[in-house]
Amino acid sequence: MMAKHEIAEGPVARTLAVIGPSWTCLILRELLLNRARRFQDFQVSLGGIAPRTLADRLRGLEKNGVVERRFYWMSPPRAEYVLTAKGRDLGPILAAMRNWGRKYPR
Repeated sequence: MMAKHEIAEGPVARTLAVIGPSWTCLILRELLLNRARRFQDFQVSLGGIAPRTLADRLRGLEKNGVVERRFYWMSPPRAEYVLTAKGRDLGPILAAMRNWGRKYPR
């Protein structure tokens, strides 16, 4: 039997620490479906997400090496978000979640 600290620090717990917060999986879905997204794109496609929440989730994903922010020059300068290789590796997890949601609708 696993000790409590092993469960809390295990692979599932580590994954949930990255993708578990509200809206995070939906942000990842947007990036898996679209090559790159700007902050405004997320706000449109994820109607209802507060700008502060979106900024927090993107910062967390960037901090965990799942998302990369790339700047391109416009006036004013703009940024877009893209998945890293680590982020693309989450694709099968989100696909499994989508399949489960289709199989068991409310």
